[in-house]
Amino acid sequence: MDALPDFPVESGPLRLPGPAGALELMIDLPEPGTERAGVAVICHPNPPDGGTLHNKVVTMTARALSELGLAAVRFNFRGVGQSEGSFDNGRGETLDLLAVTDWVRKVRPADQLWLAGFSFGSWVALQGARHLPVKQMISIAPPVGLRPFAGVLPPSCPWLVVMGEADDLVDPQAVYAWIDTLKDKPTLVRMPDTGHFFHRRLMDLRGAIKNGVRKNLPPPRHG
Repeated sequence: MDALPDFPVESGPLRLPGPAGALELMIDLPEPGTERAGVAVICHPNPPDGGTLHNKVVTMTARALSELGLAAVRFNFRGVGQSEGSFDNGRGETLDLLAVTDWVRKVRPADQLWLAGFSFGSWVALQGARHLPVKQMISIAPPVGLRPFAGVLPPSCPWLVVMGEADDLVDPQAVYAWIDTLKDKPTLVRMPDTGHFFHRRLMDLRGAIKNGVRKNLPPPRHG
């Protein structure tokens, strides 16, 4: 599994060499004729808690972004699903993300790179962003208080944070307080009456993502 695959022309699963073995990916492509010159890589929630690329918030994020014309790349961190290796508490998972983004940048070099993450995945995405030319960051329910955020650098690009005001796992007030400490603040969308997994509010989440990033979309893709 040493050869890097080309970027697929159809939506579906893909395997990619990663730092701890093969990584399992799922590609969601936009409708023909709507493509924009951008690829969004999306990180899933905490593996020990059952987080996978099939998480409903992750798949809805991919749907929202592919509907806007971006190719969406979901992937399983090491030790999840068909991805090889074992959980590494964030360090190895950041390396997994960088392996995926390195591949994206090789096979789609002219495209903008967007990053998104849900819960633990949003923390990993922020860790990886400092090494990458990210054009849009999307953080959904960032796990402030559950992960070390003191050293997290805000990305140097437009940044959307979506937070459920009734989150039962992450304290919304801790998230708001953390944002208040940042010099470069994200666009914050507070979703009322919404828990951590956005149950029965996934369509609202889809709308919040699309409305939050629409003004930053990359140009149409040619060829």
